[in-house]
Amino acid sequence: MLGAAFSPRFMLALGLVATSVINVAFGFTAGVAWWTALWALNGGIQGIGAPACAMLLTRWFAARERGTYWGLWNISTNLGGFLSPLVVGYLANHYGWKWGMMVPGMFGLGAGLLLLAALADKPEDAGYPPVEAVKAQKPSESSAAAALGNSMKEVLTSWRTWLLAITYFFVYLVRQGCTSWLIFYLLEAKGAPNAAAAAITVSGLELGGLLGGTLSGVLSDAAIKAAKSDPKAGLVGRRVQIVMTYTLLCIGVLLVLKAVPAGAASVQWLVIAALGFTIYGPQMLIGLCGAELISPKSVGASQGILGLISYMGAAGAGIPLSYLQVKYGWNGYFVAMIGACIISLLLLLPLANAHSYVQRERAAKLAQA
Repeated sequence: MLGAAFSPRFMLALGLVATSVINVAFGFTAGVAWWTALWALNGGIQGIGAPACAMLLTRWFAARERGTYWGLWNISTNLGGFLSPLVVGYLANHYGWKWGMMVPGMFGLGAGLLLLAALADKPEDAGYPPVEAVKAQKPSESSAAAALGNSMKEVLTSWRTWLLAITYFFVYLVRQGCTSWLIFYLLEAKGAPNAAAAAITVSGLELGGLLGGTLSGVLSDAAIKAAKSDPKAGLVGRRVQIVMTYTLLCIGVLLVLKAVPAGAASVQWLVIAALGFTIYGPQMLIGLCGAELISPKSVGASQGILGLISYMGAAGAGIPLSYLQVKYGWNGYFVAMIGACIISLLLLLPLANAHSYVQRERAAKLAQA
């Protein structure tokens, strides 16, 4: 939400510097109270990063290519999650846990300072034309308070954004339901000999997600390019249609996973990788759709609302899903997961031909001409 009033460049760079300093500070502190306080502060500051990145991506890349670059940005979490245990584990093993915290912080500090020096908020700041023409801001929106208020009003009154947000709730419920529960499912129902073996099988989820998230951006860009010749085609709707396709595939893969024979670990790995493929595509594209549905100045607020609702969905995969699993067994678990996919499809139907903010602005200008 602060992105409506402040520079995304400063938000991203200074947020990275701040979280890096906190990482380094871990190595100089001791005690649960200090660690808890630093961890909570770190989590709050890291929340600045995604909205700032979303604003920069929407300003620097046009709709026809944005999905590809958004997908590349989205896989950073997969790559970071893969590399962090290797790098931190090596440092902690050879030099102690404090260096495992401090060295990544030092790298982050350098990256933050580099961003501050080299990054520009928008192409115009670097001497390039804007990638998409949008309506100029009104003078009354010049103050930070007014800009923040107007952005919040635009996002909170957008029924399209709320449909995406509620969809995000169910997408994250499915995602967290897989990451948190599949190890237990393999142990109890699919013959995994121990937790380590089950974890190896579940590792396919992230790899499949990396591929699925990246490809979904490329496919949505291709769909937009193909629809450019049709003035009635909603460009955001083309991305939504990709999300719906992925969600339908997710239902199919969940049914296949339930039917895979116990003990067939290699087949289970492939099916779980396919499941990650179908989950991470919608996770990536819904955020992009939310950014394209509203004005550039409100992208940060949009991502904040979407993120808030998505984490509520992730929380739903905790106690509520555990209640269903305990009461109804793994059949209840799969019914809940598939039900979440079906609800997502129903919520997305009204957006299947949604026009982007840029499209709606151009249509309004033509209507006034």
